[in-house]
Amino acid sequence: MRRNVLPLCVTLALFFALSACGNDDPAAAAGAGGGPPGGMQLPVEAVTLQPQALSAGLRTVGSLRADESVVVRPEVAGRISRIHFTEGGRVQAGQALFTLDGSLAQADLNEASANLENSRRAAARAGELVDQQLIARADFDSARAALGVDQARVASARTALSKMTLRAPFSGQIGLREVSVGDYVSVGQDLVTLVRLDPIEVDFSVPESAIGDLRNGQSVTVTVDAFPGETFGGEVVAIDPVIDPNSRSARLRAQIPNPDARLRPGQFAKLQLDTGSDRADALLVPEQALMQEGETRFVYTVVDGKAHKAVIRTGARVPGMVQVLDGLKPGDVVVTAGQGKPMMHEGAALKVLPSADAPAATPGASGAPAPTPPGDAKAAPDDAAAPATSADGG
Repeated sequence: MRRNVLPLCVTLALFFALSACGNDDPAAAAGAGGGPPGGMQLPVEAVTLQPQALSAGLRTVGSLRADESVVVRPEVAGRISRIHFTEGGRVQAGQALFTLDGSLAQADLNEASANLENSRRAAARAGELVDQQLIARADFDSARAALGVDQARVASARTALSKMTLRAPFSGQIGLREVSVGDYVSVGQDLVTLVRLDPIEVDFSVPESAIGDLRNGQSVTVTVDAFPGETFGGEVVAIDPVIDPNSRSARLRAQIPNPDARLRPGQFAKLQLDTGSDRADALLVPEQALMQEGETRFVYTVVDGKAHKAVIRTGARVPGMVQVLDGLKPGDVVVTAGQGKPMMHEGAALKVLPSADAPAATPGASGAPAPTPPGDAKAAPDDAAAPATSADGG
């Protein structure tokens, strides 16, 4: 009995060894290599590209600021004797805002004026005497110099007296005052803010990739949360010549007519900048279709039931969509879901599943960043510095 055990064990060992070798079939090898196991088709969702209208204006955000703004501060110290405006009202350029007690300044001016009159008479007498050669020429020169000094002192005293009245440097809307009649104010103390609201300005930034589309006089459309559904038009008046090295963006300033003063400095604004690059035959793909390896952007298309990797160059962005400038043509079937699976590769067998229609492109708005699918390749990120629709050469 013991003799039969050894041959039986050897037979069983050979059987299991042969079974293990038999499992190394081509289908298993294909599954280990990244393709669908056993020749299966990889399920994906896709859309067929068709030309669409695209308004590729840059969209971004900014902050409203006053066209002119100043904090009124005294140049001399003194006690406020009168306030000439109503808080929150309008004032005209040159209108008096505050009057300080000027009694001492007036006295200094009176004294300087009296000394000037005396010096003027002395200089006149010296002129008559020097003509008659009754005094030395040096005495006449001294009298003329004293006259000049007293003239300067009168001008200084008159200037000091004028500074006791603070006037509006430009026409605008006055803010809330910080002082009252009777308060003693020091040099440089904040008294009230004066702003000019018509026109109002908006500062904003755009990506450096859009610099070629910028110019003075471009029209902008502004919306603010305070007035939903309303738009305010303006134009670009200045472009900063220096690119911000941190955000890689250019700063611009636009002016917006504001005759009713409804727009206020400090408000958050949404802008659309007209770049004049509208197209009626643009090719748009959903953002989630984009993949990226290093600096290369690509999508997967379906060709004869198999995956094809198409390298593309993108352009403007609109909500949920990206313009494709090169690499695709109308009628191409672009994979929008499933392309990030590890089994996806060039030539993989695909099965296109029914999917919802791609989101419609609303010209001139920016989309949300595409989700990052798993796998070696990652979804293309949004353009840097850009809550804006931008021209992208990548």
